[in-house]
Amino acid sequence: MSRSSTSRRGSESRPELLSPAGSLEAFFAAMENGADAVYCGLPEFSARAKAKNVTFDDLDHMLDYAHERGRRIYVTLNTLIKEAELPTLVRTLADLEHLGVDAVIVQDAAVWRLARAHFPGLRLHASTQMTIHNAAGVRTLEKLGFSRAVLARELTLEEIAALRKQTRLELEHFVHGALCFSFSGQCYFSSWLGGQSGNRGRCAQPCRRRYRYQQQQGYYFSPNDLCAIDLLPDLIAAGVGSLKIEGRMKSAEYVAAVVGAYRQVIDAAPAQRKDAVREAKQALKLSFGRLPTRGFLTGPRPTDIAVPSVKGATGRFLGEISAAGRSSISFKTRDALHVGDRLRVQPRSDQAGTAFTVKTLNVGRRSAKQAPGGTLVNVPSPFENRFKKGDAVFKVSSRKAFTLSDAACRRRLKGAAPRPLPISLSVRLQNGQLQLKAQSGEVTLERSFDVSSFAAHKNPLNTETLKEVFARGGDTPLELAELHAADLPPVVIPPRELKEIRRTFYGELGGLIARGREQQRRAHLEQAQAALLPEKQAAAAKDARLTVALGSLRDLHLLNDPTVDRIIVPLVPHRAADIAAGAAKLRNRREQVIWDLPFILFDTTWQQARDAVRALVSAGFHSFRLNNLGHFELFDGVREREALKLTAGYRLFSLNSQAASAWKDLGVGEVTLYPEDDRENLAALLRRDTGVETAITVHGQIPLITSRIHIRGVRSDRPVVSDRDEKYIVQSRGGLTTISSETDFSLIGHLAELRAMGADRFVVDLAHVGAFSPRGKQILAAYAEDRPPAQTSSFNFERELV
Repeated sequence: MSRSSTSRRGSESRPELLSPAGSLEAFFAAMENGADAVYCGLPEFSARAKAKNVTFDDLDHMLDYAHERGRRIYVTLNTLIKEAELPTLVRTLADLEHLGVDAVIVQDAAVWRLARAHFPGLRLHASTQMTIHNAAGVRTLEKLGFSRAVLARELTLEEIAALRKQTRLELEHFVHGALCFSFSGQCYFSSWLGGQSGNRGRCAQPCRRRYRYQQQQGYYFSPNDLCAIDLLPDLIAAGVGSLKIEGRMKSAEYVAAVVGAYRQVIDAAPAQRKDAVREAKQALKLSFGRLPTRGFLTGPRPTDIAVPSVKGATGRFLGEISAAGRSSISFKTRDALHVGDRLRVQPRSDQAGTAFTVKTLNVGRRSAKQAPGGTLVNVPSPFENRFKKGDAVFKVSSRKAFTLSDAACRRRLKGAAPRPLPISLSVRLQNGQLQLKAQSGEVTLERSFDVSSFAAHKNPLNTETLKEVFARGGDTPLELAELHAADLPPVVIPPRELKEIRRTFYGELGGLIARGREQQRRAHLEQAQAALLPEKQAAAAKDARLTVALGSLRDLHLLNDPTVDRIIVPLVPHRAADIAAGAAKLRNRREQVIWDLPFILFDTTWQQARDAVRALVSAGFHSFRLNNLGHFELFDGVREREALKLTAGYRLFSLNSQAASAWKDLGVGEVTLYPEDDRENLAALLRRDTGVETAITVHGQIPLITSRIHIRGVRSDRPVVSDRDEKYIVQSRGGLTTISSETDFSLIGHLAELRAMGADRFVVDLAHVGAFSPRGKQILAAYAEDRPPAQTSSFNFERELV
């Protein structure tokens, strides 16, 4: 019985323009400049935890304001959830269903599982953090009850159009804003450096920093900003129904400028579109973004998406500090500068910048309100001894900024009419009584009222008269969706009596609906709370089982080692002949082999992967590790389906017991827990009986970034080095780029502790070094002794995953 909007969503004929609303001010900027919908976050579970975000009370009034204007609001719950946070998540879902939000945007399978089972009033959108990049992934979402997929930004227009033909699901795609170097949801860079996880909404953006490769400084991992304003007809033709603007961390001024520009182009008639695009591009130049790129939309190998010589900072570059005083800076400004503009100074060390608003401005020895481009200016700073000569100065907003205080925003929101609840009404007049039956959701009310009626000489009581009377809810926020009136006699009822009946009936109905909605909220909440798994009693430790991940089939004889229970080997779709040859060697060890499916599987290679899976199943292999939602369909129609042993890899995110249970619901028998996790959460998860086996990766090379972006001129034989002397290896293979630390991840040395928590299945990933290399042998020896290998990191295990 939620109060969701009935306004039309995006379609291929008229797309939805979807704007960020990281603050109340940005919400109004979006509304006033033509957004059809906005997405916003709450204080918890938002992938932009550093944004202002909104409260539940704010959201309630925002929904009133938006729905009154036929607009929609989607709420982001697109982070990974810790075990201890599940009770808060359940309460959040109950409140969002009660409020009637138009959809929630989801990453963690726990949110899907709980919403599907206990909060049916919530529409689900799959976040781009789920890395949906092929038709099989979209079709899987459709089967799971999602209504929309936010596609990976790595897809081309051609790939989107081909995908569109294979699904009826709503498709959403980013058209403007910051790009991640990595596939969204698959970056561990920030978390690796300090526990601030991008998948928990706290990315510290180390990709935007400057690095060194063979003494050449550059911004190797910093993409330019997406701008697809001249590709909107192509996106619509490809089947994208929602055009999304990135920027919940951006100012209201940015939102106003970008939404206004895209609205102008979307609404332009075909004959005027060229002029509209030209004007919109000019307006976008003032939005203080990075250099524009079309991203992958025009092809899989864009040359302008990441240029190492271009700074990764946002804002319009004004110049470098030529002189730094104790509390002022001097520089030659490239663009006009005004009192009221906001500046950010970026240190040459490439650490975080410092922002401040220009309060006074000096040109020469005179104070000025503004200075034209090309002028040497002196700007007093509120910070003492903070800046140095050579630091870069950026303008990040102008004096003309869209400004509205939070208090002013809330006053405007409270002026919106409460959202009416739709009702259907049946009316009958019989034996001097007006019989009414109303229904709204699960609530039904029937009442009879004595009325005075007179024979009608003209204009007898009819459906239109009744609609006119009962369409007005008065003080009760109800909306007449439909009215049925059967066999009305030719009489007249005094209008005053009809209005009094409406007032009495609607007053009772409104109270009944309110009580029913609250009872439904409590019932759904209690059901979901009861479904959360309790802690289980501690069980006796089982014998540890070791699985070793290999990089190729040449190390298959590792299975001769009695301490190795299983091996994981890569399934490479285009090398089916090699797979078949390797499979022949393994006929007697089939149950000890797990075939690892490639995480990224574009539609051009998906069928090859399916053929390889079927060939392996026919050869008697049953164990496969899945790493993306698009992998589940690979096993549809496979013979011996019931004999399959499917493992969920860590890229499917199992950070809590509900996510692990979700994979069980989909036929998975074992889940590999999330390597970003910390000690406390791992222990809490392992204390729950999810009904699936759990494995923990205890050693490996973590791919901090997986990307479709090719870095020209950078090879794997030399590291890319940070200003802190941290070294990273860049590898390119199969059209993908991976960036890994030279330092391995390892929990070896903590095995006894993990076993005490209840873990008994461990994965040692030696794909990057080889099982029989000196380093591989050292790691296996360290595992046998539970001794920490040299030069490794425990990632977040001993510190908190934030």
